[in-house]
Amino acid sequence: MKTIKLLSTFALVATLFTSCYTEVIVDDFNGNNTPIPVNINQLLNSHELWYIDVNETIGYGQSPFLQIAFTVSFRNDVLYANNNLVGIGSQGNGFGIPIGYYNAYSNILDIDHDSDGYDSFDVFQIDHNTLELYNPFNDTSYFLHGYQRNNFDYDYVFYDNIQYFLQEYAAWEKTYTSNFGVLNEFDNENYLQFLTGGNDNTFRSSQDQNGLNPNHLYWDYTGIYGIGNVNGNMYLKTLVLDYDYFDNEQFELSVINDQRVELYHPSSGTVYQFTGRGYVAYLKAGTTVNKEKTSAQKKRIQRTEKKDNTRENTRA
Repeated sequence: MKTIKLLSTFALVATLFTSCYTEVIVDDFNGNNTPIPVNINQLLNSHELWYIDVNETIGYGQSPFLQIAFTVSFRNDVLYANNNLVGIGSQGNGFGIPIGYYNAYSNILDIDHDSDGYDSFDVFQIDHNTLELYNPFNDTSYFLHGYQRNNFDYDYVFYDNIQYFLQEYAAWEKTYTSNFGVLNEFDNENYLQFLTGGNDNTFRSSQDQNGLNPNHLYWDYTGIYGIGNVNGNMYLKTLVLDYDYFDNEQFELSVINDQRVELYHPSSGTVYQFTGRGYVAYLKAGTTVNKEKTSAQKKRIQRTEKKDNTRENTRA
């Protein structure tokens, strides 16, 4: 991930929620408000990154490589994708990793994915920076929004999808507890794990001693968790862990770097830091480089209505 807080909220609005883009290679509309025909390869290469908004998807089918990717890029017949949030903005100079090859002709895009194999899409230009990829085999459309690397808000994508960041490590080990704050039940929890697999809301915790391999942990408890926003601070989130036997544990979650997070526990005044162990690099749905994670299924979930558990920052 690029340096945290690299882009301001103003830049966020200017890049991800508007179409104010001035370096368009492909002219979008002529004076009659009709699209100007362009070569499909010119169109695919007119933007360095294509952000996939899964919430706009139409249809009930899925194309696995599009379902898990945050961005795709078309570069000299090679298809690139940012499948992970760890390292986004720096991995592959911002393009991510190569995941296969493509061939574009007429309005057809053929994909030969390294793991998923062959797929084909009809390509439609919606406006100067929006494409529709329609898969006739499953009657489903994905919508891609084009950006250049220098005006794409990697930070926004990271924080808007932070639950997937938590899933990109086999376990989170508690590596720091502040010497201030009152004693509480959560002091005994030394590991957290955020499972993948469709609901994106299941966590596990362990009281095992520090320094263990994630494969050797005994998970004492399994429950559900939720992540919410904090008014006026894009970089701060709320995290609620549902422990039935001693009520919910509520935290303010902030990211220190790509492998460490801080949890502030308002009810006790304690600060914890957790370090990610066992990085999981996603190549396709259900397949990872690191097999230590108990549930390797990962896909971005389409949200018909975005949950916004927003509240004020309680930390002084």
